[in-house]
Amino acid sequence: MKTITKTPATEAVARSVRIPVGRAHLDGELKIPTGSTGIVLFAHGSGSSRFSPRNQFVARVIRESGNATLLFDLLTHEEEVEDNVTSELRFDIELLAERLVAATRWLPSQPDLKQLGVGYFGSSTGGAAALVAAAKLGSSIDAVVSRGGRPDLAGSSLPRVQAPTLLIVGEYDDVVIRLNEEAFAKMHCEKELKIVPRATHLFEEPGALEDVARMAADWFQHHLHSRSSA
Repeated sequence: MKTITKTPATEAVARSVRIPVGRAHLDGELKIPTGSTGIVLFAHGSGSSRFSPRNQFVARVIRESGNATLLFDLLTHEEEVEDNVTSELRFDIELLAERLVAATRWLPSQPDLKQLGVGYFGSSTGGAAALVAAAKLGSSIDAVVSRGGRPDLAGSSLPRVQAPTLLIVGEYDDVVIRLNEEAFAKMHCEKELKIVPRATHLFEEPGALEDVARMAADWFQHHLHSRSSA
């Protein structure tokens, strides 16, 4: 049973969803502002979930710019319990990417989503999963943004990504900057690498996450377009 609630301001509807992936289901939170032209799927990493305050903040800014958001858990509850002990599943990029692909293929089954352009926002290992999924789905993905991500873990998928991709890294996140630069060089799509001044890996410094959210919202606003207008 889907829980449907009315939301204020630009959000016309919000509902909890359960996305089928094989024999399992993944819990998610869908929010659709009136007049949305696209939808951004969030790929969390490093043991995070749809309740991540950082991704929740970025999602709100994206919605304010006119695009819908879907935050969902890439792991089932049982898998999360296992991962909290082993920390292995969060680095299983192929598994995370397949879950993201399954969620993307679920979208057309929802009447209010099937005409929306599709983008991915990935953080940490979720950044790699977003790029692998984008490579698998080709031109059906309109844009990708990675925040403090590990695009290097996308490996051989990097040259096959077609979607315009924005990589965002903090200025003081030295190792991750290098890994992003190496991945960036292997990509052939439209791409940008932006460094947030005076920011560390989690963008906890004053104004840093706001900069990330603005960059991401602008990228999606520019690249996501309704399927009906294509």
